[in-house]
Amino acid sequence: MAATKRIETNKASPDFIKQLAGYGLATARILYHLPDYPRLLQTYIWQDYDLAPEFPVLIKFLGFWRQRLDGPLHSVVVGHSKLIKPAEIKTLDGEFWLH
Repeated sequence: MAATKRIETNKASPDFIKQLAGYGLATARILYHLPDYPRLLQTYIWQDYDLAPEFPVLIKFLGFWRQRLDGPLHSVVVGHSKLIKPAEIKTLDGEFWLH
């Protein structure tokens, strides 16, 4: 008889706990120079939960990049859920009809 694996469902995921602590999803487009062909640029997309506007997780990753990886950084563009998010609609007294 095969052993069944027990799945715990009462624990929150680490990402959910980060969101409760104020973290939001951050995405960075990193352009860097190819080590063998420095005139060519390559794109790397990085995504993780981070705190805006300081971005400590991204800063740590970029520090690792500079110390350990070949390919000097050219530029980094960051998007974060606190920087860009859908419009919020609040209802007031009344009814609105759209045709």
